[in-house]
Amino acid sequence: MMVASKRTKTPAAFAAGLFLLSMLSGCMGVLDTTVSPRATLEVYPTLIQEGEMVTLDARESSAVEGIITGYSWDFGDGSTAETVVGFTSHAFPKHGQYIIRLTVTNDQGGTDDAVTTVLVNGAPVINLSMPPSVRAGDAALFDASQSYDPEGGQLTFSWDFDPDVDTNGDGEPANDLDALTPEVLLETEQSGMIYGVLRIDDNDGAFATESFELNVTTRTFKVVWVTEKFEVSWDEYLDQGQKWEGNMTPGDRGRILAFDAVLELDQDIAPPHDNFSLLVHIVDDNYRKTTHTEPGNYTTNEPARAEMSREGMNSPGQEGLFIADSADELLHLLLNDQDNRSGQGIWIWSVVAQQSEPDSFFGEPDPDPGNDWILTVEITVMRPSLTEVVTSAPSE
Repeated sequence: MMVASKRTKTPAAFAAGLFLLSMLSGCMGVLDTTVSPRATLEVYPTLIQEGEMVTLDARESSAVEGIITGYSWDFGDGSTAETVVGFTSHAFPKHGQYIIRLTVTNDQGGTDDAVTTVLVNGAPVINLSMPPSVRAGDAALFDASQSYDPEGGQLTFSWDFDPDVDTNGDGEPANDLDALTPEVLLETEQSGMIYGVLRIDDNDGAFATESFELNVTTRTFKVVWVTEKFEVSWDEYLDQGQKWEGNMTPGDRGRILAFDAVLELDQDIAPPHDNFSLLVHIVDDNYRKTTHTEPGNYTTNEPARAEMSREGMNSPGQEGLFIADSADELLHLLLNDQDNRSGQGIWIWSVVAQQSEPDSFFGEPDPDPGNDWILTVEITVMRPSLTEVVTSAPSE
């Protein structure tokens, strides 16, 4: 009968076993066969303006072994994306320099990175100062001198003060260059709205625009009519049958209310008196009037004379507050009121020596074949006096 023997491990054999397992484990780490992909990244364009997009192309990336299973994108502005194809795009709304990182992963778990940089050019920042309104005839200061380029570049200013009018005649009203300086002092002439556009360009293709409007208001005047009288006189010598003419334009002085004209002849030595005619022709009114000299009183040494007058040629001027773009414009309107234009234009005065050598009552022939005379015309006008009233100051 055989008896089987029992074998037991000694402590030394157990330690050797542990050492062998440790060696095998180390060999397995050294023999890791994972192959990483190769990441390739193209970005175009690398210089863009705010709000524009870049195209990101990683299609030249290689899995090396196996296949690429994913593309991870970090755009550098806080946003990321995952795609299964190596192609995408991204927009950058804010200026700055951004580092874009691509991570490519293959089916073996390997990864590789590619990095590139994109520069986003910032548009100029417009700071425009201007009054919201001015009175007609005043100047408005448009100040964009505090505008700036985020990158610190030089700026170009282009002002168009009426985008609806094609000032330069190129068929495009919105590109007229009315001014090219950071500050513009705009003179105004008449009331109304002025609309415009300011464009500022940098040296890298970015620009900014800002529309603006200026309210040009009318002026307010207090009108008071002042009554004035002025005289014009002529003197001359006429032989019998001769005629004299003289012109005047009294409407230049104001609104005509009335006139009085007196023609006086030098006193004759003896009766009878000479006989002269006085005529007036107001051309624009087609008004004509004629009168003749009347004998004077020899006893009181009064000469022969002719008188002519006309009242109520126009209505008195209306007083109160009136609005206009300027004092000159209002004066023109008041003095050219269609209902009160009598007497405007040229007046033609005529003096005719109808008879200047009559025989005297005593049978002696008149020794003077003509006579001296003087014509005096007095015109009554109303002239508007204007005082500007500031009803409310334009807001600044």
